[in-house]
Amino acid sequence: MALTLDTSLSDALGPPVAKKLARAFEMTTVGEMLAHYPRRYADPAELTPILDLPVGETVTIVAEVLSATPRVMRNRPGAMTDVIIGDGNGRVSLTFFAKDFRQAQWRATEMRPGRRGVFSGKVGSYRDVTQFAHPQYELFDDEATAQARADDRASRPIPIYPATSAISTSQFRELVEKVLPQLGDVPDPLAAEVRQREGLLDARTALIQVHRPQTSGEVDPAVRTLRMHEALVLQTALLQQRAEVRSLSATARPAREGGLLERFDMALEYTLTADQKTVGDQIMSDLTGSWPMNRLVQGEVGSGKTLVALRAMLQVAESGGQCALIAPTEVLAAQHLRSITRMLGPELAPLLMPTLLTGQLSAPERRKAALRVASGQALIVVGTHALLGEKTTFADLGLVVVDEQHRFGVEQREALRAKGSSPHALVLTATPIPRTVAMTVFGDLDTSVIRTMPSGRAGIDTFVAPLAEHPGWFTRVWDRAAEEIAKGHQVFAVCAAIDTTKETVEDEQALAVPESETPTGPRWGVVQLDELLATHPTVGELKRAVLHGKMPAEEKDAVMRAFARGEIDLLIATTVIEVGVDVPNASAMIVLDADRFGVSQLHQLRGRVGRGTVRGLCLLVTEAEEGALARQRVDAVAATLDGFALAEVDLELRGEGDVLGSTQSGIRSSLKLLRVVKDSKLIARARELAEQILQTDPQLEAHPGLRDVIARRVSENDRAALAKN
Repeated sequence: MALTLDTSLSDALGPPVAKKLARAFEMTTVGEMLAHYPRRYADPAELTPILDLPVGETVTIVAEVLSATPRVMRNRPGAMTDVIIGDGNGRVSLTFFAKDFRQAQWRATEMRPGRRGVFSGKVGSYRDVTQFAHPQYELFDDEATAQARADDRASRPIPIYPATSAISTSQFRELVEKVLPQLGDVPDPLAAEVRQREGLLDARTALIQVHRPQTSGEVDPAVRTLRMHEALVLQTALLQQRAEVRSLSATARPAREGGLLERFDMALEYTLTADQKTVGDQIMSDLTGSWPMNRLVQGEVGSGKTLVALRAMLQVAESGGQCALIAPTEVLAAQHLRSITRMLGPELAPLLMPTLLTGQLSAPERRKAALRVASGQALIVVGTHALLGEKTTFADLGLVVVDEQHRFGVEQREALRAKGSSPHALVLTATPIPRTVAMTVFGDLDTSVIRTMPSGRAGIDTFVAPLAEHPGWFTRVWDRAAEEIAKGHQVFAVCAAIDTTKETVEDEQALAVPESETPTGPRWGVVQLDELLATHPTVGELKRAVLHGKMPAEEKDAVMRAFARGEIDLLIATTVIEVGVDVPNASAMIVLDADRFGVSQLHQLRGRVGRGTVRGLCLLVTEAEEGALARQRVDAVAATLDGFALAEVDLELRGEGDVLGSTQSGIRSSLKLLRVVKDSKLIARARELAEQILQTDPQLEAHPGLRDVIARRVSENDRAALAKN
């Protein structure tokens, strides 16, 4: 019987092979196996005489086995088989490693002298002997067969698959070759007329051509088709989820004349920016709709997202609804509470009773806060993960605000939303997201953008201090810090670690740098920098303090309060101050080991200064060499203040795998061929197609192929994750 994509690998290839594939790649069906696409294709080139083999290139030759000798290795466990092949004019050495001598003997028996075959490999040379690295071969009993196979192979690209130590790329290719001829019909997510209009292949042809192309020209059409399938499945699933949210009933929360929102707006000492007004109107409309709001608001650092969120809270509170704002850190939660209380003023704050609920509160304080929340007395609740606890209950949760969404997994966000009856949801991020990433990761949310900045901001100047070229500039950095403090301003100094002697890196996500780029750890930790600056002739006499995530909450909050009051000149911190910390008098941000951070994070850190009337200064200190990828990130941040432009640079430099992260649902993080930078137009087109399809066929009854593919690729877990987003 023909194989289908749902056929188990145990049935298709036998239980032993299926078990190896499950262990190596976590695949259990033919469909999952065929979704393990080649990562590249080797060009076997023309058949080449051994004497003319070019070192460093992959070639294919026809040759005869001259000798095969098994032997036990001397310096490490295992055995190997040394094989010599020749074509009458030259010789090539092949080496095959084995677990034991018996396995090496088996290889020698198979490659007995006199057997001819076709051999492919990368040409190397050792002590003037030509060698094949990682050779592949097929042996035949007669020369005519060998020649025919060699000619055939020489004209076809060789798929190179992601491999493991258990299953090599050649072994996986052989298994695919066994499955493909038995493959039956393959459900197609696109109707025939759409395929024709878009210039795409049918699904079965695309699979065959991507795994077994007859010519190099067959690869691109197959890859483009499969990328469109991935994009269409993802966009359709996201749009279905959005439709599901809109099928829920929500309590309408309209603003009323003379109510809390109007009173707040009347008391504002400044005018909302154009973007704040636009986004505010969108949210106001959402909150009066018949389904729950599900909106993402992204904006530059300091663009006023908290103000927009507070206005939404006031609108919800007018009907007695409670609002919960969850922040990623204790410092940021406390900062939000102070900021909200200050913005509400003495008249409105007592009516809304903003309440802080975090895990670091004392037992009596926590009981008091929890009682306010459970009774409905506190209409605005700000907290960290403590809001997610089973003991935290709300009287009428009407709005969930998630600050810095990338710090929370979907399960955590859902745990908070589940504490109400279809509450509205507002997600904030100060990390600008490229359009294609937003479409790919947050396609089920309505998106708003705040670009314009409030008036009165002095701006920021950013410079790189490249110690690789100018080691003496390290001293000048601290001289500049002292100069800023002498003017009456304050300075941040940020390190990637707490204590480098203990290798205490506080936030692994902060170090958005592949380990291969920076084989050594950060040079500077908070502890080491504080010790060094204590000996500085000027800075050593100034009021300094340290701040990091391992400190008790009360101590962290006390330090931030003292810094905000101007009692501390220089704050040496980790990325705990990355988001939300607002000290208008802070004029300088110094980032040590700046190459250890990602583009977006450097932009976030820079946004802590230049928030008042004092122009900000950001110094990015790095030992990365000019031209290195790590240095490119630092240079990119210094080149522009446009966070949206930097988001695109970040995506180009780091790749979407890092940008998307692993906390999103599986369907988003398991893209096989789709690339959100390169395939931006294709993703946008897939979105259009998905919208057209669902507009007339929301249950996909007329699109059984698409329904089948979604059912296969979007598991129940993926759907649950989408629902929690």
